[in-house]
Amino acid sequence: MTGIVMFVAALLMLGIGFSVAFTFGAVAVLFGLIGGMVESFGDGSGFIGGLEVFKEMFAFMPYRIFSIMENKILIAVPLFVFMGIVLQKTKLAERLLESMAFLFGEIRGGVAISTVLVGALLAASTGVVGASVVAMGVMSLPVMLKYKYNKSLACGTICASGTLGQIIPPSIVLIILGDVFSVPVGDLFKGAVAPGLALVGIYVAYILIISYLHKDYAPAVVEESEIPKSRQILNALKAILPPLVLVLLVLGSIFNGIATPTESSAFGCVGALVLSIFYKTFSFKMLKETLEETVKTTAIVFTILVGATAFSMVFSYTGGDEIVEEVMSNLPGEKWGFILLTMIVIFALGFFIDFVEISYIVLPILVPIVANLGINPLYFAIIVAMNLQTSFLTPPFGFSLFYLKGVAPSSIKTTDIYRGVIPFIILQVLVLAAFVVILL
Repeated sequence: MTGIVMFVAALLMLGIGFSVAFTFGAVAVLFGLIGGMVESFGDGSGFIGGLEVFKEMFAFMPYRIFSIMENKILIAVPLFVFMGIVLQKTKLAERLLESMAFLFGEIRGGVAISTVLVGALLAASTGVVGASVVAMGVMSLPVMLKYKYNKSLACGTICASGTLGQIIPPSIVLIILGDVFSVPVGDLFKGAVAPGLALVGIYVAYILIISYLHKDYAPAVVEESEIPKSRQILNALKAILPPLVLVLLVLGSIFNGIATPTESSAFGCVGALVLSIFYKTFSFKMLKETLEETVKTTAIVFTILVGATAFSMVFSYTGGDEIVEEVMSNLPGEKWGFILLTMIVIFALGFFIDFVEISYIVLPILVPIVANLGINPLYFAIIVAMNLQTSFLTPPFGFSLFYLKGVAPSSIKTTDIYRGVIPFIILQVLVLAAFVVILL
């Protein structure tokens, strides 16, 4: 039971507030030492024997770390992060929001619908949840409040739209899951398009329905402008088409087998820089800041990955994976019982820990069980990605909630944001359930 106690200890430390990046590594070292001592005292070799067991266990860590550094799939992570940050600094979100608000603002709920569509475009081009939520919080939220939108609806729309970057490719989550489940990232990207579009569609439908039922929730926005209609349409196309073309080229090259996700991510970086020149926002200062932010983000992800690798190594050594596999493989309902329990556990963990930790701590334990039960790992990875998306919305530690609260005016209370995301969490769960039935 050492492995199970180890897992619980890690969750408790995270709940207390210890750094995610170092908690798993520290717990691995502590319980590796405990496991070594338990084994040594069991066979009579004593304290020195325990240290030898510990030494042998961690002798493989350098090889594990080196294999992470050699992983070609994970090269796409810093490249897509770089691409997203460059597009963020071109003020892409602001241009898209202005254009979409013009196109949809005159219908009831139009600004909220514009926010969802912009969130989808940003997801497909930048994939940076924090940047999307902050940009839309700064640009879209004041407009919705100005025109007397319901506060909860406005906040929920922004938070949910910002998380679309976790499921709409190219997504960092999908790259990580491709590595964990050993499935082609390109196939994951293809498979995730339909769930992503389904979420966009159900968000828009929800906004239209709620706006129709409660006419004071999302009134239409009618503004007189001196700019001719044709000029406004041209400005909208100028804002929408360039990033859309970049997305189609990046994803199209992957879907058609022209390039690998890693190669396409490199192309996306070049395309993002070209767009920054096109939008006249490129500078070497901007490039330097982008590189620094990319290094920081990548360092966080890979530090967590190294700690998670040490954790999973000790967890397996102490027999924790065998206990989990035995329990999960003998659930009532076999495959469906396993899927149901897994989805509930991942959803619950999303309330407290980030998708990276879940991906590298929980999922590797499930990979052999998925194979034993005959579940397609590609489809299972897609529904896991959909489930992980909700972790950005679920209180109390949903990152989207914090991002929006950080830029929201003082009139927006935390309770407004929490109330706002609840319907969208329910919608995500419904779409997830539908795709579980369809795919599995």
